[in-house]
Amino acid sequence: MFKVFVADKLAPEGIAALKEYPGIEIDFTPGLEVDAALAHAADADAIIVRSETKIRGKLLEAARQLRVIGRAGIGVDNIDLEAVTERGIVVLNTPDANATTTAELAIAHLFSLSRQLPEADRSVRGGAWERSRFMGSEVTGKTLGVIGFGTIGRLVAERARGLKMRVLGFDPFVTPETFTQYGVEGVTLEAMLAVADYVTLHCPVTEDTRNLLNAARLASMKKGARVINCARGGLLDEQALLELVNTGHLAGAALDVFEKEPPGASPLYSQPRIQFTPHLGASTQEAQTAVGVEIAHQIAAFLIRNEVRNAVNLKSIAPDRLVQMAPYLTLARHLGKLLSLMSDGALLEIEVGLFGRAADLEAQPLLCEVVAGVFQDHLATPINRVNALPLARRQGIKISELKSPDSKDYLAMVRVRGRSAAGTLCLEGTLFDERHARLVRVNDYEIEAALEGQLVMTRHADQPGVIGAIGEILGRAGINITRMQVGASEGKARAIAVIGVSDALSEETLAALAAIEPVDKVLQVYFEC
Repeated sequence: MFKVFVADKLAPEGIAALKEYPGIEIDFTPGLEVDAALAHAADADAIIVRSETKIRGKLLEAARQLRVIGRAGIGVDNIDLEAVTERGIVVLNTPDANATTTAELAIAHLFSLSRQLPEADRSVRGGAWERSRFMGSEVTGKTLGVIGFGTIGRLVAERARGLKMRVLGFDPFVTPETFTQYGVEGVTLEAMLAVADYVTLHCPVTEDTRNLLNAARLASMKKGARVINCARGGLLDEQALLELVNTGHLAGAALDVFEKEPPGASPLYSQPRIQFTPHLGASTQEAQTAVGVEIAHQIAAFLIRNEVRNAVNLKSIAPDRLVQMAPYLTLARHLGKLLSLMSDGALLEIEVGLFGRAADLEAQPLLCEVVAGVFQDHLATPINRVNALPLARRQGIKISELKSPDSKDYLAMVRVRGRSAAGTLCLEGTLFDERHARLVRVNDYEIEAALEGQLVMTRHADQPGVIGAIGEILGRAGINITRMQVGASEGKARAIAVIGVSDALSEETLAALAAIEPVDKVLQVYFEC
């Protein structure tokens, strides 16, 4: 059974979706204070949150079994991504489930700003009838600048074009062809701010985007322009925005999000031409149902099938592609583990080469598995595809990849080369029957050894009697030999042996093998089948 702690309110349909999986135990206890939540998180395999619960500090520390966090929504500001990534915890979100709702809110604010609806409402409620005071402006024919052209930005652009607006887009990660496909003009941020009548933000807060609309950029906007932020607080300078609306340089702004939430007694409230909503971007019945159901199925797929969809800190692999890659991922991890055991001294560099059919595979997951294999028996932290590369960088190990469609001896081959201060070790592996991991080369030594079960490996003089001596010692220890492969290298006086054994060897038996005069190295390793 997998325990899923639902720490924030989730639509009933989301809870019902989790109940579809008999292997999942649901702890639906939303709204707890941090100290009260610790016991619930302690044995949870997964935690589902919205934006209220903060996965950081002592709550994260308490969640020792945590494997995956599900964010029912887009933003992950409430999750300590660096800390969870280092622990190998996958973070999933639902980037598209509430996209329509957020896009519609941005368009609603656009209309509301254009017709001064909040002020007009207050005026009428106060008994006034000030038709001349609330002279509005049409949106038809105006220019809308969309900053961030992901799913939400594209939906906003589609709706704005339906309103006969000219739409400009800025996103450094989007190709010109994509902008053209949506009927949008891709421009620089500076060019957009100079001409747009409305600017709407739809990007996450990162090191690159924090304070993106700073005082200088806000001041560079077209006189009389309006700003809409339904994305994340921290994308614009709130004080500079207030000053520019006060002076009349900007005609107004609409904010659904704030640098600090809730904002408390914000000075922004003093300006009637700035209108507010309390982070309502995802607040529709349809969106809450959609994000709840979507995150439930994503969490279940991860726990039950190790399927990753919409990961924030790990590249997702399509289910059919994951099935194809799974044997190669196992091979890569086994080669990494063997590399760590056989290398003399700390590794400084690791190169992963993919040849033949293996060159068609995505390299990064395989790199991660190799590194995970290198570290798996040496660190207390569980190592997986989430934290493998960050940990390698922290250890000062340089990671590189190489691909070639050519493979001399096998249809597909994975090569792992490690360099330490003592020298370079090169291991090559392949799959037999597209399923079974095989070691086929160690440096210049050709061999054909199954990477499964308990193995003993030796390097020894290539002379008669060595294998017999090894067998005699294993026999005295009550160890059966299940398979044995010996590899030699032309022109070299040494050979290697890979011996499958029935049980792990004791320290005494390993020492006895190492004491055989022609043997200069012996080690044992276990690979799960």
